[in-house]
Amino acid sequence: MKLALVTYDAITSYGSLSGAEDGLLLQYLSSKGLDITPEVWDNPAVNWEQYDLAIFKSPWDYFDKFPAFRAWLDRIETLGLRTLNPIGTIRWNSDKHYLLEVAQAGLPVVPTALLKKGARAQLEDFFTQFSTSKLIIKPSVSGGAKNTFIVPREEAEQVVPKLEELLAHEDFLVQPFMPQIQEEGEWSFLFFNGKYSHCLLKSAKSGDFRVQHFFGGTIHPQPAPANLLPQAQKLVDQFAKGCLYARVDGVAVGEELQLMELELIEPFLFLHTHEHALENYYRALKELLN
Repeated sequence: MKLALVTYDAITSYGSLSGAEDGLLLQYLSSKGLDITPEVWDNPAVNWEQYDLAIFKSPWDYFDKFPAFRAWLDRIETLGLRTLNPIGTIRWNSDKHYLLEVAQAGLPVVPTALLKKGARAQLEDFFTQFSTSKLIIKPSVSGGAKNTFIVPREEAEQVVPKLEELLAHEDFLVQPFMPQIQEEGEWSFLFFNGKYSHCLLKSAKSGDFRVQHFFGGTIHPQPAPANLLPQAQKLVDQFAKGCLYARVDGVAVGEELQLMELELIEPFLFLHTHEHALENYYRALKELLN
């Protein structure tokens, strides 16, 4: 069986750590006897028909080329090429509107509102709605904190022109700033084929709210908190069926895990942080191949 590991052209653009995980995974899976080759998703020279399975790993520029990405998904589906995670799941997860669907299903999500493309940026209503003095505003299709910014109430008027310029092109989400991000950090729970693998806490650098390592964030492997893990598992059980991998990112608000992102397309899996992570990934893949 020939496998493709789906990546993107500038694999090292977010730092050497990001690129290293793909190499680590390829080396491990190859050592297990799997015939696996990295392929750039939008490279027109790739013959996708030669593969039996395509594994989404790091197509990290998909949100910059979203129309092309959606067209490529259609092409892969037309070819009948099986993917992990499934194409339908990839489509659903590629737009953060999915957070509203998760909330409608009754599962805890960081409070989220939608600013539709072309809408006026009347932010005062959101400060009132969320009972907050700071908002986080982000595109509904994005990654790596692109065009994501924090808006204190006293600076809302200055932000409106920039936001309305961005709203001319795409939808945005509005959320209250969660102080837990700076006080405790953001939890990430990793699952392979629906089974819990490992957990870590991501912390932003002092004065920032972005936990990504390329913005100075740090990662801290942790045992999964007993009160939070079942909540992460429930999200995976309901919204990540048939997925090779899932990463649940959230903040602890009291005893509740509030979802920030359910990462099902191209999450960094922090495989280097846990001694059994690579083996857990491999076993999950073998289960799904059988």
